[in-house]
Amino acid sequence: MRSPGRPEPSRAVQRAFWRLIASGVTTVEAAEGVGVSWPVGSRWFRHAGGMPPISLAEPTGRYLSFIEREEIALLHAQGHGVREIARRIGRDPGTVSRELRRNAATRGGKPEYRAVVAQWKAQQAAKRPKNAKLADNDRLRAYVQERLAGSVRRPDGTVVGGPVTPAWKGLNKPHRADRRWALAWSPQQISHRLKLDFPDDESMRISHEAIYQALYIEGRGALKRELVTCLRTGRALREPRARSRNKAQGHVTADVVLSERPAEAADRAVPGHWEGDLIIGTGRSAIGTLVERSSRSTILVHLPRLEGWGEKPPVKNGPALGGYGAVAMNAALMASMAELPSQLRKTLTWDRGKELSGHAQFTLDTGTKVFFADPHSPWQRPTNENTNGLLRQYFPKGTDLSRWTSEDLEAVALAINNRPRKILGWRTPAEVFEEQLYSVSATGVATTP
Repeated sequence: MRSPGRPEPSRAVQRAFWRLIASGVTTVEAAEGVGVSWPVGSRWFRHAGGMPPISLAEPTGRYLSFIEREEIALLHAQGHGVREIARRIGRDPGTVSRELRRNAATRGGKPEYRAVVAQWKAQQAAKRPKNAKLADNDRLRAYVQERLAGSVRRPDGTVVGGPVTPAWKGLNKPHRADRRWALAWSPQQISHRLKLDFPDDESMRISHEAIYQALYIEGRGALKRELVTCLRTGRALREPRARSRNKAQGHVTADVVLSERPAEAADRAVPGHWEGDLIIGTGRSAIGTLVERSSRSTILVHLPRLEGWGEKPPVKNGPALGGYGAVAMNAALMASMAELPSQLRKTLTWDRGKELSGHAQFTLDTGTKVFFADPHSPWQRPTNENTNGLLRQYFPKGTDLSRWTSEDLEAVALAINNRPRKILGWRTPAEVFEEQLYSVSATGVATTP
């Protein structure tokens, strides 16, 4: 058997790595969790397309485990005989004798038993190469490939070429750009349709997971990797489901979730409770929107790009130059709400965006308590969502929002606030908000904090 050089980690380590990946952690965290370097973990994930290339089921007790091989190596180095080693680990002496003879390291010129090398040799000897079903069955492969990547046709059978797209470079689908036109059946649709099209031919059967493996796992060879562009997601690497649900939201703690918001904010009878969000444009441009729940009055927050944007490449973990990083967002919100009386800026409800991860400092500086809506629950900020829909008339999706000045935003906000609303008895938000300001000033309380 060839020398392994530096043997790869054991299958037990690899299984533990893929279990951590399935739990939703990042590749770096999974690598650290099993004691391998992050480049190794990243390579495992990339070569397997994000899918476990080995079974995650633990092997039966018939085979020696890596822990047992470590015990054999330790006892053998201490000079214990085969029978004593076998007695201590609870194995047959013949098993231990064969292990020491077959899987010893020989690179130094004489046999020397090391657990890591022994585990690698055992794994190499246990391999049973098996061709993928799609690689062996040409008819099945042609069927799958046609439904996945076949041409779009008119009713008369004429092929519609669709847009011209650049060559695939191993990346995810392009953002806001043309994608290849294809039949684009999902692997699950293909798998189940085979049973209807070939009810009596058992050779024309394949699971949807086998199709995904043929697409994503390097070396399976049946389907070209670039055909992932025909999947709806268009991902170059498959994303574990738990990871897609495990979004980083460390800035949302138990005391700032929506259920902790004062009850008076829900009935809209008391002014001073706001909802906020971002309107996103191209080139990482954005506009902040603030809407008062009672009067529906709107404030647009100017978020200009910071100095250095577009002049130098972005720095990982460096300052956000797009204009809505945490520090820039806090400063812009403070500037927009500073002129309001403290009675009219009691709370602010935001979505789970990281742009407001500095909410604790914002609360200290302004006295406005920040709360976060539940994930994927836009109906918990209904006034803001409705207003954002109105604002898209002025700031359509796919346009650069950084070109508008603070004066431009003020003019749009003025137009929105002077539209009569049915919910307000056909009064305008500006009129209702003016009444609120007058009510606060009439109490004799200063209009500044």
